[in-house]
Amino acid sequence: MPQTDRTERARAFARLHRATHPLVLPNAWDVSSALAVRRAGAAAVATTSAGHAWSLGRNDGGDLDVDGVVTLLARIVAAVDVPVTADIESGYADGQDALARNMAAILDTGVVGINIEDSDAGSLRAAADQAARIETVRRAAAAAGVPLFVNARIDTYFVDGFPDDERADQTLARATAYVDAGADGVFVPGLVDLPALSELTGALDVPVNVMLQPGAPSVADLAAAGVRRISVGPALHAVAVAAVEAAATELLGNGMYPV
Repeated sequence: MPQTDRTERARAFARLHRATHPLVLPNAWDVSSALAVRRAGAAAVATTSAGHAWSLGRNDGGDLDVDGVVTLLARIVAAVDVPVTADIESGYADGQDALARNMAAILDTGVVGINIEDSDAGSLRAAADQAARIETVRRAAAAAGVPLFVNARIDTYFVDGFPDDERADQTLARATAYVDAGADGVFVPGLVDLPALSELTGALDVPVNVMLQPGAPSVADLAAAGVRRISVGPALHAVAVAAVEAAATELLGNGMYPV
């Protein structure tokens, strides 16, 4: 992709976070699902690492290899005509040098946004360590000449170790540190409480992303709480697998080809 085209996609993606309505991202896990999401009208395509891993018979949470991720991202970017943002888990690297190398390869695919999470193997990194990793991501993007949208995922509601009454304070503290390090937005999966979301969005100057889950508020209610970005993680992958199973069950049981 020419640099000018990638820059424009990156800027367009950033603008979507400041639009009148929240940016809704139905996550894709391969090229066919990315194309389906685009045909449905999505203004951008976001990937799901869980869906990608499960489609390969692997576990979510670090079981993917960066080469396979890069290959998939390049194919998705080439297939769709809208910005692509990538779920890169924790960057597929422990050290900063390896993270910088991985980021160079990921950026070369043409993606214009990433999610990078602050947990690894079910444990939270120290906030200062994660902030340093975000700085590494930011430097890699600058070196590539890409105005990358860095969405810092905060897993305070996804891991054990915090009393419930401390999660909100820990989340805000981490969000502030990550924004100071160069994050353009924050993503807090597991947080769907509207008062807590209103408090968080009111305290930050960057877009807040939440993940829809069973029992979560509606898009309209989340928007009223100040949420600017809404994604669904691996939910559509689960929907697709359930549809295949239902169709196969009908074919094998009744001999009828499902329409």
